[in-house]
Amino acid sequence: MRILHFIPSIDAATGGPVEGLKQRCAIYRNSGHEVEVASLDSPEFVRQYDFPAKVVGLGPGWGTYRYSRHAMPWLKANLPRFDVVMVNGVWNYNTIAAHRSLAGTQIPWAVFPHGMLDPYFKMRYPFKHLKKVVYWHCLLRRALRDATAVLFTCEEEKLQARQSFSRYDVREMVVPYGTFGPDCDTGAASREFLARWPELRGKRLAISLGRIHPKKGTDVLIEAYAETLGKDAAWQLVIVGPDQLGWRKELEPMAARLSIAGRITWTGSLEGTLKWGAFSSSEVFVLPSHQENFGIVVAEALACGLPVIVSDKVNIWREVVSGGAGFVGKDTIGGTESNLRGWAALSAKEIAELRIRARKCFHDGFDYHLTSRRAMESVESLARATPRYKPIEKKS
Repeated sequence: MRILHFIPSIDAATGGPVEGLKQRCAIYRNSGHEVEVASLDSPEFVRQYDFPAKVVGLGPGWGTYRYSRHAMPWLKANLPRFDVVMVNGVWNYNTIAAHRSLAGTQIPWAVFPHGMLDPYFKMRYPFKHLKKVVYWHCLLRRALRDATAVLFTCEEEKLQARQSFSRYDVREMVVPYGTFGPDCDTGAASREFLARWPELRGKRLAISLGRIHPKKGTDVLIEAYAETLGKDAAWQLVIVGPDQLGWRKELEPMAARLSIAGRITWTGSLEGTLKWGAFSSSEVFVLPSHQENFGIVVAEALACGLPVIVSDKVNIWREVVSGGAGFVGKDTIGGTESNLRGWAALSAKEIAELRIRARKCFHDGFDYHLTSRRAMESVESLARATPRYKPIEKKS
């Protein structure tokens, strides 16, 4: 099967969709399929990246919308080579270009919104939402209506997407999404992490990993921590992730006013062994996000047997609850405080049981090796609509 993915940019700085696409390329390759990626980046930009698939740069795309006059001509000339097309994102030109190019071709195509239809954005940015309402009714609604399917990574994302716009009429499909667990000796990784930050040895660590961003509720976490675990000298809050907005310069004075500046360690971004070491050294993972489409970092924490405290705006919260892998609450200071107090009241035996359930929750629902098989079944179900489709023969 020949698969085309169309994405606004392959720049890792644009967030989760790029990382997700990299993992999907691995799924396709392991399943014996061919995959190619088209982006609205310039050809020169694309050549800088070591991407796990052939990438064609159709840009540079203009502005935040990333309009490119090269996109539709290339699509119309090359679409006959593919059995199925996957479009990533909804608010950039690639979605409209795909819709216009695929009309009348009978080639099945699907759209991954990547959480961009979540009603959080309507509430958080009401004026920007007004522009999106116009765009929705003029262009996007018809594009999603005409797509063979709109793909969601979990049940909660699908349910939330129905609440943002009127005249919402799409063919919904939930495609399992997962990630990899640690690929290293976690004991050695923990020792490496603690050697880098020796002041954390012997502490009970609560970790939050992700961008330092208002959407992630970093300020909510700091205030809730100050009223709960931060009062106990045995605890240390570890905040891991990039500060893309420069928000840390406001959060650190907040921590000082709350008298917990010394009870927070800011590590910056961590990758590879250090990231797994941070997870493995910690007792609990906390993410009170106001919106989280999937939450790969939550799944990664579970893979390390790390119980989680998340808000009910993290879209895999239902799976956390059903797996008994942690606590879920409102994305507020009060909701986070309540869960942190609940954690502090647990016995060592209860924490040990939670760790077992956390690891099981990952293996049952988010392990790449399981979800990749289910994801390929979904993609193949779309591709069967084309007469060129030939199923991969299973090796005996």
